[in-house]
Amino acid sequence: MTRSVITNTGVSGMTISSANEITMSSQPAVQAALSGNQTNITAGSLYTIPFATEVFDQNSDYNNSTYTFTAPVDGRYFIGIQATIGGQPLAADYYQYAVQTSNRTYNATVDPDKYDSSPVYDNFNFIVLADMDASDTCIVKLLVQGSTNTFDFYTQSYLSIHLVA
Repeated sequence: MTRSVITNTGVSGMTISSANEITMSSQPAVQAALSGNQTNITAGSLYTIPFATEVFDQNSDYNNSTYTFTAPVDGRYFIGIQATIGGQPLAADYYQYAVQTSNRTYNATVDPDKYDSSPVYDNFNFIVLADMDASDTCIVKLLVQGSTNTFDFYTQSYLSIHLVA
């Protein structure tokens, strides 16, 4: 037996299965991907990573033309980035990923000295549990500092965001 909880608008907001599995049709959940390889990204300035292809956007909270997630309600949001990257400039002082929300910026910094040579492909994962208020925004950026070389992102790169609590 499946039970539905009906909201005051007459829409089923939550469904509970006979096995007590709960689904919420308006729960914010987004996954976006690159629409193509992003190559030769110039070092020296913040670059917005263009997650333009929506894999899903359960509550229509993601703008795939500005690459911006807008929180519909106050809460704690899981933000995860899985990126396939290449061409990291070994001459760079560092490269840094930034998850910028309205409340704060979360950074992950990588020192390219860890490589003997510039890898053709590398994987980068970054996870944040961010406190966001209703109407706060989130966008993901990259900074390569101290180099004139370029950086590449490949299509196997994803942004995932969902409301946890």
